[in-house]
Amino acid sequence: MAKALKSIDPDVHFRVLHLLEEESELTQRELAQKLGISLGGVNYCLKALINLGHIKAGNFSKNLNKSAYLYLLTSKGIAEKAKLTAGFLSRKMLEYQALKKEIESIRSRLKG
Repeated sequence: MAKALKSIDPDVHFRVLHLLEEESELTQRELAQKLGISLGGVNYCLKALINLGHIKAGNFSKNLNKSAYLYLLTSKGIAEKAKLTAGFLSRKMLEYQALKKEIESIRSRLKG
């Protein structure tokens, strides 16, 4: 199952776990919209995360729409989300610093 983890972008992995922790009743279509990726990409990601044991899926027992699922983070998923959060923040801070440096460079060229 480690192969599935390698094929999931770490930022998408983090964002899926983060969104599902906040709203476990999101549909795959809603997740796709929030993530800005295809429905097929979300489906693939959710299946991989279920296989990895990071989330579990269950039908709403009283819902007439039997295709509706509840996606819950497992304890393994919560631990993985903590690791992914640290990596996500580190990558975003590096991106921020590079962008800030580029903006300062452009501003100094415009002034000079």
